[in-house]
Amino acid sequence: MSDAAGIVERYIAAWNETDPVARRAAVGALWAEDGGYLDPLADVRGHDAIDAVIGGAQQQFAGLEFRLLGAVDAHHTIVRFRWELVPAGGGESVVEGSDVAVLDGDRITVVHGFLDKIPG
Repeated sequence: MSDAAGIVERYIAAWNETDPVARRAAVGALWAEDGGYLDPLADVRGHDAIDAVIGGAQQQFAGLEFRLLGAVDAHHTIVRFRWELVPAGGGESVVEGSDVAVLDGDRITVVHGFLDKIPG
């Protein structure tokens, strides 16, 4: 299996990348060409659509950043991890979630996202 923890670190970094050109490059390097992302609010395929979802989340939650919560759990081609969205300067999480990613080597084929804590 590929380096699951390293892939998750790159995944979190892509969600935090605010430069549009760098973010698009990170998405292209991380996801398979026809890769997908789905959660309760999105169901998209392809680099442009994934980049648009990340950009939209950054606009909606300006001033917040994603952080990994706990350890990465992986077996075969499946990776599971938790994350939180917190103020950039620190503080209590605003949103928390759990993601399950399917990998093909060092590329993500699909992420299934779950929202565990959402604002009121």
